Amino acid sequence: MDLAITAFNQIVIMFLLIVAGALCYKIKLIDKETNKKLSDLVLMLINPLVIFASYQREFEASLLKGLLISLLLATVTHIVAIILSYFFLHKKKHQADIAIERFGMIYSNCGFIGIPLVNGIFHSEGVFYITAYMTIFNLVLWTHGVIIMTGKKNLKTMGKALLSPSVIATLSGFLFFIAKIGLPEIPLQAINYIGNMNTPMAMMVAGVTIAQLNLLKLFTKLRTYYITVLKLLFVPILMLFIYHFFEIPRVVLLTSILGASCPTAATITLFSLRYEKNSFYASEIFAITTILSIITIPVVMTIAGYFV
Repeated sequence: MDLAITAFNQIVIMFLLIVAGALCYKIKLIDKETNKKLSDLVLMLINPLVIFASYQREFEASLLKGLLISLLLATVTHIVAIILSYFFLHKKKHQADIAIERFGMIYSNCGFIGIPLVNGIFHSEGVFYITAYMTIFNLVLWTHGVIIMTGKKNLKTMGKALLSPSVIATLSGFLFFIAKIGLPEIPLQAINYIGNMNTPMAMMVAGVTIAQLNLLKLFTKLRTYYITVLKLLFVPILMLFIYHFFEIPRVVLLTSILGASCPTAATITLFSLRYEKNSFYASEIFAITTILSIITIPVVMTIAGYFV
């Protein structure tokens, strides 16, 4: 019940931010071009600082062990999701938007929704472990995610992706944690101030795009429900079934499943704008998975209670 309430409250907050973005578009405070610039600001500056700041904590051996297990679980989860996306989402009928659909099935909103969820349930320990999921998320996002969005499968594309701000922030943050290097309070506070813009800015960007959608069409598009079931139920429940055979600390396991249970990443809209894909369809998938996650996350966690 605590999880259901926490999830519901967080998603309501997100929708209010999305509505704010939509209103900004309707009153012409933000136009399409401005929205693209804002999405770049989130991807290239704000989000990397959030990732780096998440590793600014006191080093503990037990946390490191749990973190390493979390990294492994997140890696396996993403690999399985990628394989399943190619198996269940074929090119024939939906050739034009196949990249958007696969992206929507693979990548979770593990930061914007995942962090508040685990913080409400497992507190700071859960937040630390969800950063492991975010680490793998960002590494895969800026390599495989960029490749499926651009359609360019070459080392040059991957090399550029590995030099992205988010990947650099992930690796440097982890090294700082291992080396027990803490930033002085003043620069860290400045980073945190910028990082606090992450969720509202990303949600408002999504809201501007959603404001351009036909909402009636959104809820009558059967294809989005198919992707939603794959993303919100099939993948996390399958991973839960696999992981329960192993001796994994309860908080680490549930945090990983929560990360996989989150709706499609808000990044789907940001990436679709950046790489000139169908941002309207991307926003539809983002919106419908976010709405239905109010129901599906408690369902997955209820099932997890029987396994863990």
